[in-house]
Amino acid sequence: MHASLYRAVEAVFRKEARISLRSRSSWLVVLMFALTTLSCVSLLMQGDVLSPRLAAAMLWVILFFSLLSGAGRGFADEEQAGTLMALSVYGSSQAVLFGKGLFMAVLLFALSLLIVPVYLVLMDVAVFAWGLLLPTLLSGTYGMAMAGTLLSALMAGARAQNGLLSILMLPVLLPILLPAIVLTAGCFTGDVNGSYLVGMFLYDAIMTIAASLLFDFLWYED
Repeated sequence: MHASLYRAVEAVFRKEARISLRSRSSWLVVLMFALTTLSCVSLLMQGDVLSPRLAAAMLWVILFFSLLSGAGRGFADEEQAGTLMALSVYGSSQAVLFGKGLFMAVLLFALSLLIVPVYLVLMDVAVFAWGLLLPTLLSGTYGMAMAGTLLSALMAGARAQNGLLSILMLPVLLPILLPAIVLTAGCFTGDVNGSYLVGMFLYDAIMTIAASLLFDFLWYED
């Protein structure tokens, strides 16, 4: 990317950060949703121990629904505030995509860093490969964020936005959720296979390129 595009992406990223700091309630809802889900799962288990594969799947399901509860806010809030048209006129498509996508990725990764320790304590799960778990979380949250940004832009203006977003999001994210679950389960047992992480990085690269190509048509068509 050119230097001007870097500055534009940084400007959109900072704008998203300022808006989130002003209206902290929107992302506090996401955090409270995740913590409430964790508490409910812990109470339902009543001290039972989950298998590593089931514990990993439960963790990524919580992260997935946390993404759904916050993914559609970026463009929906712009539309409600009446700033979406100005952003489409004065902001380049690539700057908007990567600015919003990277900001959502940072938030999701930060959220996962808060959720995972609480989850491990409540579910009594041990981690034997932290060096692999952190890249798995980073790669997974980045891919989820880029897909969420692209699909939330596609759903902007739709009446049943949340329902449509959840229907479209699951099949798009399955290629990264499945290896993320396998890798996380391996981190819980110590039996890890790093090839799955390569597959996740490949998904992130493909999603980034696909989002960059498709967002131009989507943004200027709108």
